[in-house]
Amino acid sequence: MDIGSKLKELREKKSMTIKQLAEKSGCTTSMISQIEHGKSDPSISMLKKLANALETNIVDFFIDDNIIQDDFLHIMPSDRVDIKLPRWNARIQSFLKSTSDKKMHPFYTKIKPGGGSKGMYSHEGEEFVYVLSGELSIKVGANNFTVKSGEAVYFKSHIPHDWVNEGEKDTELIWVITPPSF
Repeated sequence: MDIGSKLKELREKKSMTIKQLAEKSGCTTSMISQIEHGKSDPSISMLKKLANALETNIVDFFIDDNIIQDDFLHIMPSDRVDIKLPRWNARIQSFLKSTSDKKMHPFYTKIKPGGGSKGMYSHEGEEFVYVLSGELSIKVGANNFTVKSGEAVYFKSHIPHDWVNEGEKDTELIWVITPPSF
């Protein structure tokens, strides 16, 4: 299921019209309609506004909400959930199929050269990023960091942040957000 179809499904579950969602999220009705019809690729900040208005998390645009998970998980690579945000030029995979009753949300991410969040955004919680290979340029507030292979960064998510792979090779990392708010 694509983002637009899932957005429409979540909106209809809340018995909201496009106009009501637009008013609650601060997005325009035409933008929401374009997303629902697959004619627009939303930014992370727009997805966050829509998720907040729908009282859900961004990841819920990508997962099957009928999946029930146990208290113990052995996660195989084939179990990961792809989160496709083409404008980021990154492959993001959730290690969890559901964030219900979870206190953290881990991701495996591979970012192509030039890929990134394409703008500052913020949300509740805290984040931990461990670079497996390559390097990640990350801006947190007024601070700029280059995090290299084997290094990590930890920050409060309410501080506006932005990230990009400015290198010439793919960057692979493990990203953990707590509480699940992505």
